Amino acid sequence: MSSQMTSALPIARSASEGRRKKRNNRLQEVAMLLPACLLIALFLLVPFISSFQIALTNQRLIPRPVPTRFVGLGNFAQVLSDPEFWTALLNVVRFTLMILPIQCGMALALALLLNQKLPFRNFFRGVFFLPAITSMAVVCVIWATLFQYPAGPLNQILSFVTFGFAGPIDWLGDTRFAMLSIVLLSAWQAYGFQMIVYLAGLQNIPESLYEAARLDGANSWQRFWHITMPSLRQTHIFVLIITTIQAFKLFVQVNILTQGGPRGSTNTVVQYMFSAGFVDQRLGLASAVSIILFLIVLVISLVQRFVMRDRP
Repeated sequence: MSSQMTSALPIARSASEGRRKKRNNRLQEVAMLLPACLLIALFLLVPFISSFQIALTNQRLIPRPVPTRFVGLGNFAQVLSDPEFWTALLNVVRFTLMILPIQCGMALALALLLNQKLPFRNFFRGVFFLPAITSMAVVCVIWATLFQYPAGPLNQILSFVTFGFAGPIDWLGDTRFAMLSIVLLSAWQAYGFQMIVYLAGLQNIPESLYEAARLDGANSWQRFWHITMPSLRQTHIFVLIITTIQAFKLFVQVNILTQGGPRGSTNTVVQYMFSAGFVDQRLGLASAVSIILFLIVLVISLVQRFVMRDRP
């Protein structure tokens, strides 16, 4: 009996040491995460929660001489009854519907190309990713030069290609082309992030699936449609949600290039919010716009996730 107890002691001691190590590891993990969590809380969560409080008041950027008072849902009612807000929201929806196939299509096509065994593959990956790490303000300045009317580079290329029959086009001053110009600029600047995500998804697809398909006589299109696309389902969901969120946050390009013009054709919800908060100095109204935008993006993201979820 005593020998059994003696043999059980090392086992109990080792189990206790294992639990102590696990507890210490958890404490270390929490300690490492704490600085990041504090920064997120300070710069994201606290301002977001404060916006709910501000949205229920008539607070202004400069409080005096108008005192801050509680207005309830008045700001929300004013925003939802403003035709300019609905025009801005419609513009953002148009922008999103236009940029999703262009940007995601470019990203997937380049990811498929750069996933092949090409010479200098890593170099080209870096080159294609370069626009994504370039400041949007710098990109806007460059593209503003390309869009110059009437003798900008794009108009000169258009005139050369069409032998002078087309153009010049006022890319940023014509209501028919202003939003399209913003879409092309935005897609070119941001496709690199989605390309990297698709590359990661492609590299997780087992090569054995393609080998089996080749043995069965499947051509390149069949392998892409029946192996690559289904295997990238979760990647598609992530890319679509992230791209949609970024599209609804459209601001910098519009603020630098068009300021919402011409005739409101490129005005966006964030530009509308900026004007309300910093031009008209109505922080309560701007906070209400931000909350409405958050709820819209949240609903759209949940719908996308539901529609594209894995079905049994």
